[in-house]
Order: sequence, then C-alpha cells, then structure tokens
Amino acid sequence: QVQLVESGGGLVQAGGSLRLSCAASGRDFSSRAMGWFRQAPGKERWFVARISWSTGSTYYADSVKGRFTIAGDNAKNTVYLQMNSLKPEDTAVYYCAAARDMAFGSRRYQKEAYDYWGQGTQVIVSS
Repeated sequence: QVQLVESGGGLVQAGGSLRLSCAASGRDFSSRAMGWFRQAPGKERWFVARISWSTGSTYYADSVKGRFTIAGDNAKNTVYLQMNSLKPEDTAVYYCAAARDMAFGSRRYQKEAYDYWGQGTQVIVSS
C-alpha cells in the first residue's frame, strides 16, 4: 500500500518561511513526478508546484513563483516545498501528490494527473 506523509506545516507570520516535506513509501511505489497542491477553506484544491524526475523540470502556480521552491530526491521518494515570503493568502492545507505517468501541458496542473495523495498538512500565515 502506497503512503505519502507530509510534515512541516504550522503557524507563521506574514513574510516568514516554512519548509514542507513529503515522504512516499510502499513496496510498489514509483512515480514520474511529485507535486504539491493546496486547499483553502471552502475552496477547491489548487496546483502549487510539480517536479518531474526524468528532466528535473519544475513548474509553479503563478501565485507562488519566485517565493516557493520545489525540490526532491527520486531515489528516496521524497519531495520538499520551501516557502518564503509567505502571505496570509497562502493559508491552506497543503497536499503532497505523486503521479505514475508523465504529463504534458496543462495536464501537469490538474488533480486528475496524480495517483497518490497525502493526508495534508496545515499552513496558517498570520498578518
């Protein structure tokens, strides 16, 4: 059984930083890419960032470009999200996700392109 476990969430003041981590486990686990989504109360789950293992390419939502950085280690099935210059609008539950298949174009940003999900970690940014 595949499990993704996030950690690193918490409460931070605006302008501060947090680093989220996600570790995947499971005998049959493999992925072509991993990413992060977030969901604010009463809103849909939205794409934040993705890293493709074969190319090392990274993708970001416009709202986090220049502030967030995704990195990871495919061999260790881990992915990180370094979040700097945090804003109150970044407040959300952050979910780690993994994709078995490659994705192209806008497909990369869609929840349906990911096969495995973590339980989420809460990030609260106070003003």
